[in-house]
Amino acid sequence: MTEANALPDDVDALKAIIAVMADRNARLERLVEAFKQAMFGRKSEKLDPDQFELALEDIETGISAIEAEKAAAPAGPSAGRKPPRAANRGSLPKHLPRIEVIVEPETTVCGCGSDLHVIGEDVSERLDVIPAQFRVIVTRRPRYGCRACETGVVQAPAPARLIPAGLPTEALIAHVLVAKYADHLPLYRQAQIYGRQGVDLDRSTLAHWVGRAAFELKPVFDRLLAELKGSSKLFMDETRAPVLDPGRRRTKTGYFWSLARDDRPWAGPDPPGVAYCYAPGRGGAHAETFLTGFSGILQVDGYAGYNRLTRDVRADGPIRLAYCWAHARRKLHEIAKGGPAPVAEDGLRRIAELYRIEQDIRGLAPDARLRARQAQSAPLVGAFGDWVAHIRARVSAKSALGEALRYIVKLWDGLTIFLEDGRVEIDSNAVERAIRPIALNRKNALFAGHDAGAENWGVIASLIETAKLNKIEPHAYLTRTLEAIVNGHKQRDIHQLLPWNCKA
Repeated sequence: MTEANALPDDVDALKAIIAVMADRNARLERLVEAFKQAMFGRKSEKLDPDQFELALEDIETGISAIEAEKAAAPAGPSAGRKPPRAANRGSLPKHLPRIEVIVEPETTVCGCGSDLHVIGEDVSERLDVIPAQFRVIVTRRPRYGCRACETGVVQAPAPARLIPAGLPTEALIAHVLVAKYADHLPLYRQAQIYGRQGVDLDRSTLAHWVGRAAFELKPVFDRLLAELKGSSKLFMDETRAPVLDPGRRRTKTGYFWSLARDDRPWAGPDPPGVAYCYAPGRGGAHAETFLTGFSGILQVDGYAGYNRLTRDVRADGPIRLAYCWAHARRKLHEIAKGGPAPVAEDGLRRIAELYRIEQDIRGLAPDARLRARQAQSAPLVGAFGDWVAHIRARVSAKSALGEALRYIVKLWDGLTIFLEDGRVEIDSNAVERAIRPIALNRKNALFAGHDAGAENWGVIASLIETAKLNKIEPHAYLTRTLEAIVNGHKQRDIHQLLPWNCKA
């Protein structure tokens, strides 16, 4: 009856609540179904048990993130109810060092004017970590009572926690995130490492922590993505993200679309950053969705899916595509490394001359770079174009060399944009470097366990890699950010939590 009374009388507000709950329930049902299939589905195609743990941890992470969303919802029948209080005193290994933190009330003077005295205390223990050593933070909150009137009692409120009534400090959760997404250490392996120190933590517990952290960090990721799309020039690339299909015990192919900004080569004012957006496919429609709100120059490889971004009907206006000389060079390099290929080697030497000029002007202002390119690079590019036309007239279009040259001709307009704009790089190596951690994590983890896990992967990896690009230590950054969120950091000031705004 109490829950019914908490519902608003306004029909539109009720519809909004129902829509939110229906969406949340649908997502939970999909995750539960995936979990059931992973646990009880057909086993004709068996995986290594340790590798199959990856599927479970990502499904559990997705469930935990939705539960965190539900707990944070401002409206609904359960709004305002406090979660049940869980006691954890004495549950952590005795051999771990204890650091006691006493949280005193603001005043120990009773309302009647007498001094209060300690009449008891609440004690809780949280698991913390420092490099190569676990420790336990013991928080004591003395209660003070008044001997004179025997009615006045005060006690400091319990400090906020990311995991309500949970064991981990925000520093420990940050440690788990960095180990998983920066050091490429799956959760079941982390649990094994903790077990060697006598700390018994189940993989599903770690997955719950990661899911809760991903939910809390999502607004920071959204602001990061918005900041990047506010730039006038970006890089973009995509890479495979195998995702487990639990029902078939096989993987399907998803993709991470990496959106990067790096203005350091032309001394730009904006800090570098990267955002990884997960999509279940490689179609250009996904790139168009992720780039909503962006207009300017996008530097990419030769993938045809980006062509739809150049259409006049695009809501934010057509994007101008700058292409990558490193990819053009790679076509010729593949031919040259297969054996003697004097024509391909000649092309490589010509491209190398362009790169030598770029090395000399790296870090200069756009105007200075443009002047140097017009004076030095433009004649070389013109000669290279004549060379390509000359060779194409003499080789078969179906040969490896003919196809490599056809690739260059097809992208020629985008390859020469760097001669018109000093901000444009000669290649898209900036985003190639930014996307390597995803490929390395994929190599170590083999696959993501679920689409929801891949999305969480993108959120956390984006913040970690952006911190690294700005020479911010990821563990310190995530610890500070999670602590700020737990302590009620204002949504309107979310930009303060971006990696480049956090001091070391």
